[in-house]
Parts: sequence; structure tokens; C-alpha cells
Amino acid sequence: MIKTLAACAFTALTTFSQCAIAAPGNIAELPEAEAFARDLAQRHGFDASELLAQFAQVKQNASVLSLIAPPTLPTQRSWTRYRARFVNPQRVAGGVDFWQEHAATLARARVIYGVPEEVIVAIIGVETVYGRNTGGFSVLEALATLAFQYPRRADFFRTELEQFLLLSRENSLDPLSVRGSYAGAIGIPQFMPGSQRRFAVDFDRDGRIDLANSVDDAIGSVARFLEQHGWQAGQPVAVAANLPGTPDASLIEAGIRPSLRASDLFERGILAEAPAEATVTLVDLVTPEAPTEYWLGFENFYVITRYNRSSFYAMSVFQLAEAIRQARTEMQTALNQAQ
Repeated sequence: MIKTLAACAFTALTTFSQCAIAAPGNIAELPEAEAFARDLAQRHGFDASELLAQFAQVKQNASVLSLIAPPTLPTQRSWTRYRARFVNPQRVAGGVDFWQEHAATLARARVIYGVPEEVIVAIIGVETVYGRNTGGFSVLEALATLAFQYPRRADFFRTELEQFLLLSRENSLDPLSVRGSYAGAIGIPQFMPGSQRRFAVDFDRDGRIDLANSVDDAIGSVARFLEQHGWQAGQPVAVAANLPGTPDASLIEAGIRPSLRASDLFERGILAEAPAEATVTLVDLVTPEAPTEYWLGFENFYVITRYNRSSFYAMSVFQLAEAIRQARTEMQTALNQAQ
């Protein structure tokens, strides 16, 4: 098999598909993969035969397709269940430790990008438990599987596969060696390849961006991602809201991007500690057989959803951030009193 693949790497594109047959189920066997390789050769100067040689070394991954697909019998969304996964004593304690260890880098990111330390820490905590769980899938295999075998989002994943190959070439990486999530997210902050190319920064100033191994690069990149998506320094994220009953459906259907005037909501009996002139979104956090929680989300809440387009995700990041900040403050107060 190894000899066959090595030979294929130097075979003309027109005959490569014959070599690919030696590895049943490999990505290079797919007509879409050959067309993709030709396209990248034309637009970006890749060697199509070399791309297909790499595709021949990865298979169509059934686990990736299973993990990405919506459940056959979807369970009811539960804010209580979702929150417990991320806002718990272990992640709070881990966040305090992470902040203590990287305090100077986090402070520098706050000064440069305007994003509070606790928000950066919370995102990394939610994404990878502070870098401890960055994923064990071959990124090339995961993205190629989704690009060519998942029609529902094929366009998105083909773009990310293209971005990954460009990223690998720019950084002299072997695409076959990079590991990440089943969806192709990479490193401590779990950036998709396109986000890494657009928003990641060399925050440790060593001449390269390494989100897999450099915590400094991860911290700076998370902060820059949020800043580039419109983070408003010194402004709130969300506040709890009190409702007299079930809100009009149109208020929820207005969407996650703030478009409602707080003063209009106040007139409807929806009360919260927010300036009357603020533009907000009404966030509903549903738990089956329990009262729904309602919050008003500001622009910074929406910005967090650009990382993961879910109100549950954004609220978990916000609440974990608040819990970490409070725990760290309490720890520092106790240390000061003990001195």
C-alpha cells in the first residue's frame, strides 16, 4: 500500500484515479475530490496529483458523518442540561488556574483588543477545557469527508478544506499530521481553518502562529476574533429579564442579533437592568418541564455567538466567565486577608 501511494504521488492527474483504486474507500476515489484538486491547482497553484496522493491516504470517516449529523430522534433542548456541561465547579476552578498561569498574556490581550480576561478564559474553557481536549481526528480526513460526503453543508466544508490546505502550505505543515475536532476545528481555541487564516495572531512573537501548542497565540487569537466581530470594550454582555408571562413570539423570532429597543420591551412589562435606549435581543433559555429563563442580550452577546451560533453557547460562556471572575476575586481577597 505505501509503495502504491508513493508511486501515485508522481502519477499524472489523468491516471491517478487508477492508483486510488488500491485503497478502497479513500477520498481520492471520489469524482468530487478529483474535481476539487483540479480547481485548487488552477486557482492556487497546487499540484493536483500531490493533493490526490494525500486524499488517497485518508478514508471516508463514518464516525465524522455520524457525529455531524442531526440526531435521528432529537431530544428536547434543555438549557439546564447544556449549562451543567460547561458551568460547573471543575471548569470554574480550571479557569481560575488558567488565568493565574497566563495573567500577563491575558492582560495584554485585554489592553490590545478590549476583551476581558474572563471572557477569553471562558471560551477556551468551553472549547477545550483549557487546552486539554483539542480533538484526535485527522483534520484532512474530517474536512474531506464532510466536503465530499455531507451534501447538507458541502459548500461550507469544501471552503474550509481549501482554507486548511492553504494554511498548511503557508505554515509548512504536513496536512496529514494535523489533528482536531470531527468538524475540522484546530487547536486550543478550536478555530476552523478559515478563521485561523483570517483572525489568528502570533501573540508570543516567535514568528509563527501555532494554535495547537502556543497558549499565548490561542489567547491573542480568541481576543482578536471577538474584537474583529465587533466586541464593544467596557460594555455589558447580558442581563436577566423578568416577564409577566410568555412573551409575544415575534420578540423571540426577531433573532439573535440585537434589534429591539429596551424601552419598547419595558412598555410590554419585560423588565431588566438595561438602559432604555439600548438595542437588545430577547434570549429564551428553554428547559423542558421548567420555567424558561429570559435574558436581554447586548451586542457583545451577539459577538460571542459568532464563535458558535447558539444562544446556549453564548450564555454558557458568559456565565462561566462571570463565575471565574468572581472565584478569582474571592481567592485574591482571601490571600490578601491572610497576609
